[in-house]
Amino acid sequence: MTGKPTIFSKVIVLIVLLLTPVLILYIYTNKVSMDVVRDQIESSSISQLSFFLQQLDTTVEQLAMFPGILSSDPYLSEFVDHRSDKPYDRLKEQTRLMQKLSLQSVSSAWTNDLTLYLPGDRMVISSNIFKDYSSEDVNKFAPLTNWSYDATVRGDARTPGARFVRQIVDPVHATQASEINAMIQVSFPVTNVSSMLDQVKTGGKGDPFLYRNGFPPIGSKTMNDSFVKDLNSLLDGQVMQDSGRLVTTLAGREVKIYYVKSKQLGWYLVDYVPVASILAPIRETNAFFYTTLGMLLAMSLLAAYLLYRNVQKPIGKLVRGVQLLKKGDLSARISYRPHNEFDFLFERFNEMAEQIQDLVQRVYAEKIRLHEATLKQLQAQINPHFLYNSLFFIVNTALLQDTKSVVAMAQNLAEYYRYTTRMEDRTAPLREELKLVDNYLTIHNLRLQRLHYEIGVPEAMLDLQLPRLLLQPIVENAIVHGIENKPGEGIIRITGVIYDESCEIVVEDNGVGMADETFAQMERQLVLQREASSGFGVWNVNQRLHYVFGEGAGLRLSHSPLGGLRVTLTWRRDSAHGTAIDRG
Repeated sequence: MTGKPTIFSKVIVLIVLLLTPVLILYIYTNKVSMDVVRDQIESSSISQLSFFLQQLDTTVEQLAMFPGILSSDPYLSEFVDHRSDKPYDRLKEQTRLMQKLSLQSVSSAWTNDLTLYLPGDRMVISSNIFKDYSSEDVNKFAPLTNWSYDATVRGDARTPGARFVRQIVDPVHATQASEINAMIQVSFPVTNVSSMLDQVKTGGKGDPFLYRNGFPPIGSKTMNDSFVKDLNSLLDGQVMQDSGRLVTTLAGREVKIYYVKSKQLGWYLVDYVPVASILAPIRETNAFFYTTLGMLLAMSLLAAYLLYRNVQKPIGKLVRGVQLLKKGDLSARISYRPHNEFDFLFERFNEMAEQIQDLVQRVYAEKIRLHEATLKQLQAQINPHFLYNSLFFIVNTALLQDTKSVVAMAQNLAEYYRYTTRMEDRTAPLREELKLVDNYLTIHNLRLQRLHYEIGVPEAMLDLQLPRLLLQPIVENAIVHGIENKPGEGIIRITGVIYDESCEIVVEDNGVGMADETFAQMERQLVLQREASSGFGVWNVNQRLHYVFGEGAGLRLSHSPLGGLRVTLTWRRDSAHGTAIDRG
C-alpha cells in the first residue's frame, strides 16, 4: 500500500486542480478589470467635467443674452436718443432704466452687474449702485466682442475682485468712446465659479479648477494652491484640444489630468486624480484574495458554500438590479438581505436608484416648465401698438358725430383686446384666430379706408388648435411694412391648405414687398433662430411654431404674385401636438 495515493492526497490534488484554474482565471480577469476600471474612470471623469461645464456654460450664455435683450428695449433707445430734454423726465427715465437693469440682473442665479455706459454724457446706469463712470473701462472693453477676464481689483462692494466681462456697443462696430452712443455691459465675479466648484468638490476626491494660459487659475475655496500652480506650469507647455487627458508625474506622484474646454469662456475645466488612489482599492483586493486563497485550500467546501451564499447570490441580485436600470426601469430595487456587507451595498444601490429616478423626474418636469415658460414669454412679447391710433380714431370720429364708425371701431377693438389679453389658454381654434384677424383688419380698414382682405380657409381646418396670437403678427407685419408704405388700395389674402402630412396657412399682400438683400437677411435670421432687427412678429411666430410643433414647423418667406410678401406657416400633422389637434 506504500506509495498509493491516499484519499486525503486525492482531495488535496482535487482541490489544487479546482483552485488552479480559478487562480489563473482571477489573474487574467483582474488584469482585464483593471484596464476596464481605468477606462471607466477616465470616461466618467470626462463626463462629469463635461456635465458641470455644460451647466456653467448655460448660465454664462444666459448672462451673455442680457445686453442683447436690453438693447432692444424701447425705453433704453428713447433714453439714449435724448428724446426728452426735460430734467424731470430724464431723471424719471433714468430711474426706470435702473429698475429694468436690476430686475434683469436678479433673474440670474449668479451675482452679476448690468451696466449702461453713455460716453457722450459721461453717464453710467447700473444694477450695482456703487458703479461709477469710467472712461478707461469703455476704452478697454468696447473693442472686445466675447467674454474677457478682468483681474483688476475694484472698490465696488459687489465686485471687489476678478470678474468676467462682456458687452455690446451702439453703433456695433464702434471701438472708441467718441464713436460710441451707448455700451451695455454684463459682468460677474469669479466667486460664482468658485462656489459652483465648491459644490462639485463636496463629497468628491477631485480638485477641479478653471485654467487658461497666461491667467491665474480659478478654483474652489479649498483648492490645493501649490499643486495646482505646478500643474499650471505643466499645462502651459501643452497643446490642448477641446477635451482630453494627460498623464504626468508631479511631486513624486503619477497623476492623471482630465480637461474640457468651455465654449463660452474659452477656459479649460481641469481635474486631476493620483493614479495610486485609483488603483489602491484594486491592489488591496488582490492582496486580500491571495491571502484568502491559502485558507481556501483547507476549507474549500465550506468556503464554496459561504462564497455562494454570501457573495455569488448577492452579486447576482445586484447584477440583475443594474441590468434593470440599464433597460430604463428606474423603479428597480433590491429587497434581498444576506445579512452581511452586501446589506450596505444594497441600501446604497436602492438609494442611488431612488435618487436617479427622482433626478430624471425633476429634470423632465423642469424641461416641461421651461418649455411652457418660453411659450408664454414669446406670446407675451406681442404688443398691439396700434391702440393709440385706434383711440384717436374713435375720438376724431366722435367729434364728427359718425356714430356708426365709432361703434364699429369700439366693438372690434373690444373683441380684439378681449382675445389678446386672455392668457389662461396657450392654444385656440383656428376659427378664433381668424375672428381676431377679422377684427384687426376691420379696425385698420376703418382707419385707412383703402384696405381689402380675403379669408379662404377650408372648414376642416377651422377647429385645429394652434398657439394663440399666431396669425395677427403676420397680418400686422403685412400692413405696417407693406401696405401702409404703398399708396392706393391694399389687399391681404389668407388661405389654408391641408395635405396628407402637413398643414399650411398662407398670408400674402400687395404691399411694397422687400428688397432681395433684406429678404435674404430675414431668411437667414429665421434659419438661425435669431431675432431680427425688423420684422419681429415674423421671427416670433417662427419661434412659437418651432417650440410647439417641433422639427419641420416654421415659416417660409417668398415674393407674392400680388406684388408684396408671401408668408407660409407650416407644421406636420403627425407631430405630438398635431396629433392632438386632429383628434380635437
